[in-house]
Amino acid sequence: MHALDLEGSMREKPFGKIGDELLRVRRDVSRAVEGSVEGRSAPAGFGVDQKLITAFGAGTLSSAGQQELAQQVARQLPAHWSQPNTLAEAMSRFIDGLGGQRELIAWLDEYPGLPRLVARLYVLMGLLDQYSENSAVVTALREYREREPYPAGLKGYLVPQTNDDTLAGLSFTIEELLSDGRQGKAVDLALATTDCLRRVAPRAGELDPALDDLGEVMDHSHRDLQEAAAEG
Repeated sequence: MHALDLEGSMREKPFGKIGDELLRVRRDVSRAVEGSVEGRSAPAGFGVDQKLITAFGAGTLSSAGQQELAQQVARQLPAHWSQPNTLAEAMSRFIDGLGGQRELIAWLDEYPGLPRLVARLYVLMGLLDQYSENSAVVTALREYREREPYPAGLKGYLVPQTNDDTLAGLSFTIEELLSDGRQGKAVDLALATTDCLRRVAPRAGELDPALDDLGEVMDHSHRDLQEAAAEG
């Protein structure tokens, strides 16, 4: 239903790598982030009009209504962990109706502006969560940071030690910045992270041949984010 073959849609390579669970509670990795603050609050204007969700499910929501629904979902998604029960239930039904979390991301990507940007940032977050669990990526990143402890754009976001929380910690921070309404900062951090992993990619591929496309995945993700951010 939401195939990624339309002009302007995100590239298949990064999207094809993510798992089915993208909306995760990432607080457990916040210790991997310099200056991370616990106890985040929900953003201003948090919430989704459940009438829009109902109309969408019934197939009666106008194009303008769908755009508004996408905007509302994109604003509240980074604070999904703090949803009231009634909203959580409505969102769960909405996501299930789309087919799951991957389909939610593909749906958001259909709408320019904040929805598309949030979708592509969540694709990167999903990749970072996975690569955080890959010993070859962690080792390659550790070796790289022995030469360059704080890669460009990442100073202030990384603690000195590199471990299996490091990339997940960056994922946490991207979501935290989005939740705070600092989309520009989130994009800057995301682009700096893809740049870093592109440099790490050759060594990671040496350690694990299954990662021989890491550089390509990061390149595609980088371009997807730049395009979405340029839409304003």
